[in-house]
Amino acid sequence: MKLYNTLTRKKEEFVPIEDKKVRMYSCGPTVYNYFHIGNARPFIMFDLLRNYLVYKGYEVTFVQNFTDVDDKIIKKANEEGISPLKLADKYIKEYFKDADGLGIRRADVHPRVTENIKEIVEFISELIEKGYAYESGGDVYFDTQKFKDYGKLSRQNLAELNFGSRIEVSEDKKHPMDFVLWKKKKEGEIGWESPWSEGRPGWHIECSVMSRRYLGDTIDIHSGGQDLIFPHHENEIAQSEARSGKKFSNFWVHNGYINIDNQKMSKSLNNFFTVREISEEMDLEIVRFFMLSAHYRGPVNYSKELLDQAKAGMTRLYNSKNRMEFLISMAEDGLREDEKANLKKLPEFKKAFIDAMDDDLNTADAITAIFELVSFINTTAEDNSSKQYVEKCLEAFNELTGVLNIIQKKDDVDEDKINELIEKRTAAKKNKDFAESDRIRDELKEMGIELLDTRQGTTWTKIK
Repeated sequence: MKLYNTLTRKKEEFVPIEDKKVRMYSCGPTVYNYFHIGNARPFIMFDLLRNYLVYKGYEVTFVQNFTDVDDKIIKKANEEGISPLKLADKYIKEYFKDADGLGIRRADVHPRVTENIKEIVEFISELIEKGYAYESGGDVYFDTQKFKDYGKLSRQNLAELNFGSRIEVSEDKKHPMDFVLWKKKKEGEIGWESPWSEGRPGWHIECSVMSRRYLGDTIDIHSGGQDLIFPHHENEIAQSEARSGKKFSNFWVHNGYINIDNQKMSKSLNNFFTVREISEEMDLEIVRFFMLSAHYRGPVNYSKELLDQAKAGMTRLYNSKNRMEFLISMAEDGLREDEKANLKKLPEFKKAFIDAMDDDLNTADAITAIFELVSFINTTAEDNSSKQYVEKCLEAFNELTGVLNIIQKKDDVDEDKINELIEKRTAAKKNKDFAESDRIRDELKEMGIELLDTRQGTTWTKIK
C-alpha cells in the first residue's frame, strides 16, 4: 500500500513502525458549534483510511481529539450564558450525531484538552528545560529559531513564514514566528494553575501531548485537512521533536479543500453551511458517497448537481443489493456450471478495488470497481439463478461496499404501507389501469421510494 506523504512530497510504501500495528492520530473538531461540510471531508477520509488498514489486517489504534477549550468556545459560551465545558459537552454530543449520519465510526480514543492539562504542563516544562521555550508575562512561547528544522513540512523558511497567515503577533515574542504554548488567563476566562500563570494551553500543544500520551513519541500516520499543514502541523512537529529528539510522525496525510459551486467556502459568500443543515435536506450517506467519489488529495466541488449524481449512483447500488436479496428469497439450491465459471470472475473485481485503494486510497477508482461488479452481477444473476450463486455475488458486493461503509443502511420506513401500495399497483397493471399504476408509483416516489420491476415481482429501495 502506498500513501502520499506531505513531508516528502511523494507516494511511499506504507510500512508501520511495528509489524501489523498502526498508530494513527487525526485532528478533530473544535467543539463550539456544529461542524461544517469542510470539516466533514477529513473526518470521513481518515475514518476510511483507518477502516481500510483494518481490512488489510492491521491492528490500528486511532486517536482523534476534541479541542474543548479555546477562544471560540469561550466566546460562544459567554454568548449562551453557560460554562465553556458545558458548551463543549453539548457540541461533542452533536458531533457524534452528525458523524453517525456520515458513517464515521468512533475513534479508539477521543481525548479532550481539558482532560490532559497535567500532561500539557509537564510537556511545556520539558521544552523550557531543554531551551526550546520561554516564559513572557505569564505566557509561554516556543522559540522557533532554536528548532533548526522549522518549516520542513510546509517547505518554507522563517523569513518567508513571517508573511504567512494565522500568525499571532505579540510584543512579548522573541521572534514573530514564535507560537504560544500557554496563555495567561484573562478576566472572565477559564483557567488552570501552572508554574507560569493561571491559564490554558495554546492550540498547537494539545495535539502533540495527546498523541504522545496515547500513541508514543513516534507515530505511523498523522492526518488532517490541508489547511492544517501550516501552522498547526508544522508547530506540532517542532514542539514534539524538540522535546523527544525523535521523529514525530513517519507519514503526514492531508486532504484537499472543498469548494461550493466552484467558489471557496466562506461566510462572506453565504456558502458556508453545517452538516446538520445538510441533514435536514438529504440523507448524510449521500454526502459520504459524494466525498468518496473523488480522490482525497484533490479539491472537490460541492454542488446540487453533483450531489444528485451521487444520489443516483447510490440508488443504483441499493437497487442492485435489494434485487440480490429479493432473488435469494425466491431462488432454489443447485449451483450451475455456468455460475461456477462466473464465480471465478468475482475476485477480479475485488483485486481492482484493492489495487485502487492501495494506490494512495484512490476511492474514485475503487467505486468504479464496485460499479463494474454491479454491472457483472446484474447481467449474470437472473430470476432463475441459484441461491448459492446470488449469495456469493451479494457477499462480494457487501465486502467491498462495507470497506467504504456505504450501502449499509436498512430502510426505516412503513414497509406494510409500501407493500400494500405495491400490491395495489400490481393489481392496477394487471387490469391495465396504467393511470392508477403511474399514480401509485408517483405516490411512492414522493415518499422517497424507488421501484424496480422484475419478472418475479417488484422490489424497492429508499434514499432521501
